[in-house]
Amino acid sequence: MIMPRLLLILALGLAGSALRAQAPVPPYGAPIALSAAKRVLAAAQAEAARNKWNVAIAVVDSGGHLVAFERHDSTQYGSIDVALEKAKTAAAFRRPSKVFQDGVAGGGEGLRTLKLPGATPIEGGLPLVRDGVIVGAIGVSGVTSAQDGQIAAAGVAILK
Repeated sequence: MIMPRLLLILALGLAGSALRAQAPVPPYGAPIALSAAKRVLAAAQAEAARNKWNVAIAVVDSGGHLVAFERHDSTQYGSIDVALEKAKTAAAFRRPSKVFQDGVAGGGEGLRTLKLPGATPIEGGLPLVRDGVIVGAIGVSGVTSAQDGQIAAAGVAILK
């Protein structure tokens, strides 16, 4: 009776460790140039326009500093800061902001994310990777977090 319990506890512990393991993240590179940031912004804008979504879109460099920004007409003012914070999160932590959203949604240890300075746990922030290094990030806010993520992904795709 004790042995099966011990094996179950060991198996659950190993499974939990594997689930918590993170994929390697790319290193930082030189900051994104304004011309490239404008292309990222334009691609994200096109995706938002195709879907008739009013959003705020922020593109930051690898240090999290604003390079390009746009807020569509009728987008709520609160989305300005949220888009920028999503982009900063993706740049600072070198991973999508959705990783933090998923951690919080999972509860338990994932709730520690809420105490991480600068971590916005809402989908819509993605790192911008070119030639295997992070050159910046994009953040989108204004519609659902999944839709924000879709728009951000359109911006990321232009660099590939």
